[in-house]
Amino acid sequence: MLFSSVQFLFFFLPAVLLCYYAVPAKAKNYVLLVFSLFFYFCGEPIYTVLMIFSSVSDYTHSLIIEKNRGKKSAKVALISSIVINLALLGFFKYADFFISNINLLLGLQIPLLNVPLPIGISFYTFQTMSYTIDVYRGEAHAEKNLASLATYVCLFPQLVAGPIVRYTTVADELSNRTHSIERTSKGIARFAVGLGKKILIANQMGALCAAFRASDDKSVLFYWLYAIAYTLQIYFDFSGYSDMAIGLGHMFGFTFSENFNYPYISKSVTEFWRRWHMTLGSFFRDYVYIPLGGNRCSMLKWLRNIFVVWMLTGFWHGAAWNFIVWGLMFGVLLIVEKLWLNKVLEKLPTFISHIYVMLIVIISFVIFNGANLAEAGKDIAGMFGGLDVPLVSTEALYTLRSNALLIIAAAIGSTPLVKKAYTKLSELAHGTVSAVAQPILVVCALLICTGYLVDGSFNPFLYFRF
Repeated sequence: MLFSSVQFLFFFLPAVLLCYYAVPAKAKNYVLLVFSLFFYFCGEPIYTVLMIFSSVSDYTHSLIIEKNRGKKSAKVALISSIVINLALLGFFKYADFFISNINLLLGLQIPLLNVPLPIGISFYTFQTMSYTIDVYRGEAHAEKNLASLATYVCLFPQLVAGPIVRYTTVADELSNRTHSIERTSKGIARFAVGLGKKILIANQMGALCAAFRASDDKSVLFYWLYAIAYTLQIYFDFSGYSDMAIGLGHMFGFTFSENFNYPYISKSVTEFWRRWHMTLGSFFRDYVYIPLGGNRCSMLKWLRNIFVVWMLTGFWHGAAWNFIVWGLMFGVLLIVEKLWLNKVLEKLPTFISHIYVMLIVIISFVIFNGANLAEAGKDIAGMFGGLDVPLVSTEALYTLRSNALLIIAAAIGSTPLVKKAYTKLSELAHGTVSAVAQPILVVCALLICTGYLVDGSFNPFLYFRF
């Protein structure tokens, strides 16, 4: 079940909100847990058991860790928890990748398992691992109530597409959270913004990308249109889902971490990764990079740490070589910036450093979105005139004319300009904009998005690969 679906918007969400607010505080987690399991069951009936198993496993391991804190058995329990989590993730997400590469290297014919990938397994596996690690470090107390921990793991707003919510972020709210009309209205507004990003921009950019793939009339212009469209699609899709998750969190009394902070205004790749998918970046920093030694070690070990983190970052996104290359590319760029390029970028005009970042980002997402390295390489070659295609084609011009205004609007929407303008208008009108115009805008956004959904418009789900 997708947030951007009629079933979710008009059946599931009203039902869960009605039941949630109808029961006393002590029963609210149980309502959320039941509805969250049902939400996941609608998309992954069999794998719901897998998620329940992960919850029970980490609940048990955390109790053992806390009971034996400072003893060897606590470390054994931590290792056991991590191994189980990584084994589940490795089997379901990476088994066929390793089998394929072993077959290729050794000339074997080991049959592929073709096991379907459980939706959201990369997100909830990282959440459960961070929980047991934090308990081991003494940064969190083991949750004594299994239902509360299971609610944290299975919570439907952030289950299938993040952000990666750490237990320490919501530990207090699991047992004691506040609800108010103001907070609920704030959540609805944030959800509407995310839904608009997804339906009105990301899906339309996705349709352009699909048209490019289906076209036999390629050109250099069309390759660039595709690259720019996908760069906009993945931002508005991913940040849109994060907005919807954060908005839903507000409705149920939770405060989730922000996941995006206008990454496309960055003036360096280093800054880009401080603004893009921030919860993933902080996870790898706190649970991989720093434990490996971070930058407080020799140059050789620091380089190793960077490459390990960025190889894992790429591999986390998908079981294919283009994801690994995508991650390592950013690792190399971050090293180059740290050692030399940042000093140059600081002296350059802002617009030049911004162009540098966006060129890197656009090329990186072409690599990211390729079915394989060969297709990604072909797409990049097409962008720079390396293929036997014309500079301009009839279909490319038609596509450009049809989507130019949307692309410009999306580009502007990926910057803080819209938010700043809204805030300024609200200040000038002494809050009238937020008090009167915001509800009207929210209702209009929901009606327009519903129209697109009822019409059966293009509505892909990017997170099947995660």
